[in-house]
Amino acid sequence: MEFSQNDNNNLPLTKFESMLKTNNVLFFDSEEFENIIHHYLNQGKVALAKKAIKLGLSQHPSSVNLRLFKVEVYIFENELDKANALLNELYVLEPNNEEIYIQKANIFSKQDNHEKAVDVLKRALEFAQDTTDLYSLIGMEYLFLDKFEEAKEYFKKCLEQDIDDYSALYNIIYCFDFLDQNEEAIEFLNDYLETNPYCEVAWHQLGKQYYAIKDYEKALSAYDFAIISDDTFVGAYLEKGKVLEKLKRYEEAIESYSLTLELDDPTSFALLRIGHCYEKLGKYDLAAKYYFKTVHEDPLLDKGWISLTKLYNKQRNYQKALHYINKAINIDSENIAYWKLYSQINHRLNFLEEAERGYKRTLELGNYELDTWIARGDILIKLGEAEAAIFNFLQAAEFHPESAEIEYRLAGLYFLQHETEKGTFHLKNALRTNKEYAFIIEELFPNVYQKPQVKRILQS
Repeated sequence: MEFSQNDNNNLPLTKFESMLKTNNVLFFDSEEFENIIHHYLNQGKVALAKKAIKLGLSQHPSSVNLRLFKVEVYIFENELDKANALLNELYVLEPNNEEIYIQKANIFSKQDNHEKAVDVLKRALEFAQDTTDLYSLIGMEYLFLDKFEEAKEYFKKCLEQDIDDYSALYNIIYCFDFLDQNEEAIEFLNDYLETNPYCEVAWHQLGKQYYAIKDYEKALSAYDFAIISDDTFVGAYLEKGKVLEKLKRYEEAIESYSLTLELDDPTSFALLRIGHCYEKLGKYDLAAKYYFKTVHEDPLLDKGWISLTKLYNKQRNYQKALHYINKAINIDSENIAYWKLYSQINHRLNFLEEAERGYKRTLELGNYELDTWIARGDILIKLGEAEAAIFNFLQAAEFHPESAEIEYRLAGLYFLQHETEKGTFHLKNALRTNKEYAFIIEELFPNVYQKPQVKRILQS
């Protein structure tokens, strides 16, 4: 029994708390103590629950239920040996009390012995009057064991006993998702909806399954049915908007996302998606407006700042793009894509030192793509940092040993440094790999290109 605010059920609780303040010991029956303890445990007030258990047992020392609450507190405080000892005593008194088995299983679960927890819970099924909670607990233990097929079957048993057990429904879909069983999940949900046709949760989950297999029209229909079942279901409107975006129906997607803003407090996700839709429609001012609303709603959402960056970058407003990419990097400084975009924007603004720093950071974070090495190396060449450029391209060659673009650049740099032997080696190597990139020498190293020795090698 839960205590409410508006009926006499809360009188024992009020009386108990009054007693604690005055130190006057009052009498409560065992059921009243159980309700008081249950209330405190639900509220997370363990210290008060322990006081109630102590007083309750002093007045009702033979109460098994009060002693089971003591077990629960022992388990919560990780005093598992004490919990086990008390459970063994209680088992002698009431060997068919399912709560004893549940707490025993709880101990095994805390010890990561989930197989034993399952065994204990299955034994409790033999004499339990209401098995729904036991089925759910067994399902959870199977989840801990990564036995998703078994978990799924026990959560299905929960649904068989209570068709509106949405927690079990979500867990079943979680199992299907983990097993990549989209088609099986669709079949299950359609069967479930035959008996519960106005379940918005099931329609919503069905839409997500269709979305996963890219059947967007069926996903759209499922979300529409979810909305028919509950026209205030914000999640269905959001998912519907995502589907409409996939179908390139951007105006309708905006409408769907906008409805969520009316039904609930604005979310940065909905505002961001509206901005993306307007950008797809070429309505850049409106896109910017919603991106700004996004970052106002959630200043720490890097996706909002990066959307502004890309929008202004597309419009060649590089100064603004640089301002917003810095915001994104301040939030997520480990994002390779952000650093690469930072480098490209600085490069376009001819801020070469900053661009080189960005490419270097990109490489440090593990982006070893050829174009990153080349972009950084070419900037170092422009900055007159020949030795740093050579080191950059030698590192690049370890990742891209067959790249003619790297070899031509190393050749040019070594000739520039008057290291003729190394320059000759890399130039011949480059020509063997790909003669079509020979223009690199002329474009990046015009003085080297004029050398008679280089011309002879290029013409050979």
